[in-house]
Amino acid sequence: MDPEAARTARESLDLAFHMSNILDTGLDRHTLSVLIALCDLGVNPEALAAVVKELRREKHSLSSSLPAAPSSLS
Repeated sequence: MDPEAARTARESLDLAFHMSNILDTGLDRHTLSVLIALCDLGVNPEALAAVVKELRREKHSLSSSLPAAPSSLS
């Protein structure tokens, strides 16, 4: 990738990340980058959104079903 294309891609990701933060999506920069790349490859954005939502539900479900770790061993 030439330097100008790299700069444009970085600026686009910066803008998308800023919008993501304004919308309070909770997506980190790397995850957002992966999702954008998948969209660029033709993956349906609505399907990706559904997958992200399902993964968040699963994470919440798993974390709420695990026993709490002791806060200290003293």
